[in-house]
Formats: sequence, C-alpha cells, structure tokens
Amino acid sequence: MYTAVDGARVPIRMWADPTSVEDQAMRQLHNVANLPWVHGVAVMPDVHYGKGATVGSVIAMRDAVSPAAVGVDIGCGMSAVRTSLTAADLPDDLGRLRRRIESAVPVGFGLHKTPVNPAKVHGVGGWDTFWKSFGALHEGVQGLHDRAARQVGSLGGGNHFIEVCLEQGGADEGRVWVMLHSGSRNIGKELAERHMAVARKLPHNADLPDRDLAVFVAGTPEMAAYRRDLFWAQDYAARNRATMVALVKLAVAEVVPGTTFDDAISCHHNYVAEETYDGVDLLVTRKGAIRAGAGDLGIIPGSMGTGSYIVRGLGNRDSFESASHGAGRRMSRTKARKTFTAADLAAQTDGVECRKDTGVVDEIPAAYKDIDAVIQAQTDLVEVVAHLKQVVCVKG
Repeated sequence: MYTAVDGARVPIRMWADPTSVEDQAMRQLHNVANLPWVHGVAVMPDVHYGKGATVGSVIAMRDAVSPAAVGVDIGCGMSAVRTSLTAADLPDDLGRLRRRIESAVPVGFGLHKTPVNPAKVHGVGGWDTFWKSFGALHEGVQGLHDRAARQVGSLGGGNHFIEVCLEQGGADEGRVWVMLHSGSRNIGKELAERHMAVARKLPHNADLPDRDLAVFVAGTPEMAAYRRDLFWAQDYAARNRATMVALVKLAVAEVVPGTTFDDAISCHHNYVAEETYDGVDLLVTRKGAIRAGAGDLGIIPGSMGTGSYIVRGLGNRDSFESASHGAGRRMSRTKARKTFTAADLAAQTDGVECRKDTGVVDEIPAAYKDIDAVIQAQTDLVEVVAHLKQVVCVKG
C-alpha cells in the first residue's frame, strides 16, 4: 500500500518508505507535485534522484508534458522470451554462448556495419513508413539517419544488458529465458535534449523551481513537435529491442540447435501514454516505471547478479496502473566506482558468466536496491509470474 505525502499542491502517493528516499529526490517530487498542470504523482519503490524528475515516478499531467519526466533515453524498456530449453540443455561452456551473443549484438558505442535486414525481425512491419518519417523529426538530428539505422539492434552501455536466465521454483524450474534491456540509443537522447532546450526557453517556464522541469503545453507548435519526435523515438526503441531479440534468438539457436521460443514480453519504462483517470484525459509519463494495467505482463529486473521478475499488473488506479521498472540504484555510479573493486564485482557475480572488470564496477549488485524488497513493496500493484536468475549477462 502507498503512503500519502502532503505538503504539495497534489498528494504524492509513495510505494517507497519516504524516510529512505534521498533529500534531493524528495525535493524533486515536491517540485513536480507543485506544477500547475499536474493531476497526480505516484512514486515507485525503486525511486531515486534523476535529472529534473526522479527515476521511479509516474506523473499524470493535464494538457502538458515535461520531457524530464520521460527521461533522455526515450522508450527505454525491457523484452523477455521464454525458450524451450532447460538448464541441462545449455552448454557447459557458457562463455561460448556469451561470445556468440556479443558477436551478434554490438554493445557500448558499437553499431552494425550495415543496417539489420528487417526480414530477420519477424512480426514487426512498417519499416519503410517508419524510416520515411525520419525527415519530419527535429532538424538538429537530420544528419544522424545513417547512425540511427545502424544502431537498430544494438545494446548500448550503462545499465543496459542481455541475459540468459533460469526460472526459479515452480513447475518450470530451470526453464531458460532470454531477457534484454535497452532503449532508443543515441537518437532518442539527441531528440530529448534538443526538445528540453526548447522547453527551457518558453515564457511559461520562467519561474519554475527547477529549469529541468520545463513543460510543453497542449495546443502549441512546440508540444506538437515534441509529441511527434517522442512517439517516433518510442517506436524506435521498441524496434531496437525487437531486432535484438531476433538476433539473440538466432545466436542461441546456433549454440543449441532446435531451440524454439515463445512470443516476447515487452514493455517501455521511459515513456508517455494518453490515459484517462478520474474522468480526466491525461498525459501519463512513466520514468523508470512500467504500465501495470490489469493483466498486463511486465518485467522488473534486478542487478547483474541478483535476478529479475516477470509480473502481471493488477490495475491499481492509485498508481495510475503502474509499477516499478527495476531495483533502482541506491548509490551513484561515481560512488560505486570509489567504493567497490573488480574483486568485489567478481564475488557478487559468482556463478554468472559476465564481465568482471573495472569497466562495469558501477553496475555491481551492491549499488542497487534489494530487488526482492522492491517486489514485496508493490504486491498491490503486480503479482509475480516468474522469478528468473541470470547465468549469462552481456553488458556494454
């Protein structure tokens, strides 16, 4: 159940313990809740400080949207696919499987030498129409078409990952899943930052407590341009993940011939949706949150050594039918690098085939909140469908 935090123009409903939230993050939540366009704010148990708006918050606005409440990686999210394999079917050398996945999907700043053939991405059409609409995007990104095309089907860095996981407990104990986390790559970030710069200069944003909370309002050309680019980038992110899923499936099937796959589960967790609550049509931004409408399947990952959950939404209207997007960071990347070593990372990812070098120490499990506690804090938002534990993790 949530805790209502007063002291702002609209109540802040928190599925996190308010006393455990950083002061900076609480200030951001109050700043958001005092905006004149805001209808309500729901705060997820993985909440933490972000740019302008916290990561792990759901903000419902009337006739307005704040790009900072979406995030710069527009459309970032998760995909997961259950396979026909069990743990016994996997090769003894999981390094071979990891290397095959890494050869299929560029990571970090990498991109494909040529765009991936859309024919490999079964069930996803409309590619010609999608790319033709690139010319209508913000003029500042028009030189990025080739890069954007070759980054479709690439992972990125930071907290993005591809994992091979085993289901824990139940009738499907040991069933193999493939899971990945990525977004709209550089093109989404470029679009977001350009529109944020436009919003900051609009007169109605002059007196905001935080200039990063600048909003666009309905009926203006700036709002129309942002929504056009936003929805394109959300589509790009979904296509990027679908392409990676296709490439990883091919990689797994090469290592273990005969593997079959269920349909993918996929969800954004940095995005905007048009939804109605309390009889009011709203623009709902989920920044580090997933939609959890009744029956909606979602994915809530932990860190690279702890495991993840497949969940089903319960349709809780108090949270704007939302749930957390993951464990959430409990310390910054800078602090994690100062606190932990590669040896700590190796110890905390024991049993997982993954990078264990200083380049990914900021992703160490101890830098994240306890995923099990995060799930327990939102039992009125989602029910657990499957608990997964990674055995292979590919990082950028």
